Formats: sequence, C-alpha cells, structure tokens
Amino acid sequence: MKILIHIIAIAVLAFGWKTHIANKQSVNETRELLKRIDNEAISSDKIPQMLADTKNSAQKKIIEKLAEKLKGKETDVDQTMIIAEEMANETDGSSTFTGILLTFLSAGYVGIVFVAYVLPVIAHRATHTIYDSGEIMEKDPMAEARSKVAQGDYDGAILAFREAAEKDPGNRVPWVEIVKLQRETLHQPAEAIATIREALEQHEWQENDAAYLLFRLAELYDGDLADRDSAIEIMRQAMEQFPETRHSANARHKLHEWGVV
Repeated sequence: MKILIHIIAIAVLAFGWKTHIANKQSVNETRELLKRIDNEAISSDKIPQMLADTKNSAQKKIIEKLAEKLKGKETDVDQTMIIAEEMANETDGSSTFTGILLTFLSAGYVGIVFVAYVLPVIAHRATHTIYDSGEIMEKDPMAEARSKVAQGDYDGAILAFREAAEKDPGNRVPWVEIVKLQRETLHQPAEAIATIREALEQHEWQENDAAYLLFRLAELYDGDLADRDSAIEIMRQAMEQFPETRHSANARHKLHEWGVV
C-alpha cells in the first residue's frame, strides 16, 4: 500500500514537472515568434500565410493561438506584437506559479521520504543542505514581480519590475509591465504616462523599442486622458525620429485616422 502511494505521488509530480517544462518551452517559442513578427513586420492579415509557411509544430500551435486572439481584428505590427507579448506573459505568469507550487510539493515529498525512511541524523543534514542551497539561489526579479502581482502586492511588484529593469536596461518588458499595472489594474493613467516618459528619457533604446514606447504613450494620452493634441504631437515626434521606417508610416496612418493631414 505504501509503495502504491509513493508510485502515485512520483507519477503526479513527474507529470506536473513535464507540463511545467512544456509551458516554459512555449514561452520561449512565443518570444521567438515575437522576434519574427518584429523582424518580418507581420500584421494580422499576414498571420494565415505565416501559419502556412511554418513547419515547426510547436510554433504552429502558438501561431494558431495568436490567430484565434486576432480573429476579427485588423492590427498593425506593433499591435500584433502587443497581443503576442501578452500571450507570452500570461503563459510565463502561470508557469511561474506552477513552478513555485511544484517546488513546494516536491520538497515536501522529499522531506516526508527522508523523515520516514532515513535515520534522523541523515535527515537533519539533508534538510539543512536543501535550505542552504535555497538561500544561495539568485532570485529571478521578473518572476518575483509577477508573484507579487498574483498576491495583489502591486506596489511591491512595481518595485520588483524596476529592479529587473535596472539589471537588464535594454529590456523594455519590465517597463511595459509597470505601465500595464498602473493603467489596467491601478487605473492610474497619469502615472503610466510618467513611467513611459521616465523610460524614454533615462535609457537609450533600440529603434523598435523606442517606437513601441512612443506609440503606447500616444495611446494613453488619446484613450485614457482624451488628450488628442498631446497624442498627435507624439505621433509627429515618431515620424521625425524614425523617418522612412514602418514606424513613421504607422504614425502617419494614425494621424490620418484622427483627421490630421
């Protein structure tokens, strides 16, 4: 009976870790898809052809999921990237939570086995080894920040995302996550605008990253503060900053939508 219980426990944990690893691989595949969308300037109308041209079965599943999310929408490259990035973040967030839970359950199971079947002295030493190893492991700031989001500690999450931004200054994702929290969860569009302006002023960004932040800034002014004049100025800034690029073309298209010649 005891052996059967251990077999079931090991099988459940093995299945959980296998699923967790698959989710992590899915996040990596989605990140690769983001690069492809960016490099090949893929908008929503090109997704079906992208799906047809893709041979990798894992990426096909992700593209199919993206196509389902884009169904009935007409998006430009930046908007398509936003939706794909949200897919990656959702999977990464749930994967982080699953990893924490599996680590806790695995450690608990190992502890039970040691306590039940190994001499108390050996069990005591093994427990100390596990805890000592855990203390020296470097924390992943992004995982820590998303964990705080899941706990509802939004101020702590913002601090953790800022820490992640300091450690990886060329990565826009921590800034995007802060803006998302301020705008969608805390309903503080003014703070979200201040965050984007801080990111733009304090860091040298690659062209695609800088354009992405400018478009999100214009979106906040127009959609959240109803300040179209400021949004127009930002679109004009994008045209001047990135002439003869798709970013300039997208900004010009947006200005035409707003009735600005």
